[in-house]
Amino acid sequence: MTFEPLTEGELSILEVIWNQQKPTCRDIADATYVRVTDSKMASAQKLLERLEDKGYIARDRRERAHRFYAIVDREQFLHHRLCDLADRLCNGAIAPLMTTLVRSKNFSKQHRDQLRQLIDERWPAE
Repeated sequence: MTFEPLTEGELSILEVIWNQQKPTCRDIADATYVRVTDSKMASAQKLLERLEDKGYIARDRRERAHRFYAIVDREQFLHHRLCDLADRLCNGAIAPLMTTLVRSKNFSKQHRDQLRQLIDERWPAE
């Protein structure tokens, strides 16, 4: 699948859909804007149409208020974006990205434990 680039606005709408699972346009506008006006609803609708055209989401038309759901899940999206970044900046190598992230972020004990567990599951001791 080809992933077209997303604007910040489109990504914020997609985040709401990932978090709420099948929200209506009104639900999305409420989660995105402090004060929902007719123009904000129109903006949300336009962003939804663009995400739909790009193949990231689809709509369930069975109810009067259509519900939107992601076709691309967060993990697929992250995988593609990280691989694209690695290709552009590191000749395809993921290790420099991971090293930079680990060195630049303060990880909680819980996150460090999750990372260790993932590494141990992926590459068990020989």
